[in-house]
Amino acid sequence: MGKSTIGRLIVQERPCAAFIDIDDVRHLVVSGHAAPWNGLEGLRQQRLGVLNGCALARNFLDGDIDVVIVDVLTDSTAELYRASLPDVLILKLEVDFRETEKRAETRPVYLTPEEFGALHDQQHDFTGSDIRVDVTRLSTQGAAAQVKDIWLSDRG
Repeated sequence: MGKSTIGRLIVQERPCAAFIDIDDVRHLVVSGHAAPWNGLEGLRQQRLGVLNGCALARNFLDGDIDVVIVDVLTDSTAELYRASLPDVLILKLEVDFRETEKRAETRPVYLTPEEFGALHDQQHDFTGSDIRVDVTRLSTQGAAAQVKDIWLSDRG
């Protein structure tokens, strides 16, 4: 279970909704792609991915289509989301480190152990969320239900 799985479950229950995974947006850069932790170019592409994702989200929202965006956030990217999507609700899904490692072992390897640790530390330090949800001990369906309830109460 992860942010993408939970996000997809939420949009599937909406009458009309789009799901945007910012990792997918960033990977549209095929030649010269740089991961966010790859220096200045990685940070530039991370920022561009957020801006492109927000532009896509605004188009859906203007068409009366709900949007769920998933991303691994930093305080600076959260600021970009808030500037581009003023009504954005930022939820942080928290998972303890041991559980994160366990889940990562079930996926194809994309990160080195050092990158994985740095990414987890960065997420631990992230303060830009509106609401934090500990999903460590929740089932996928339980986590999706909790996030959906928060989203709907915020929109109410």
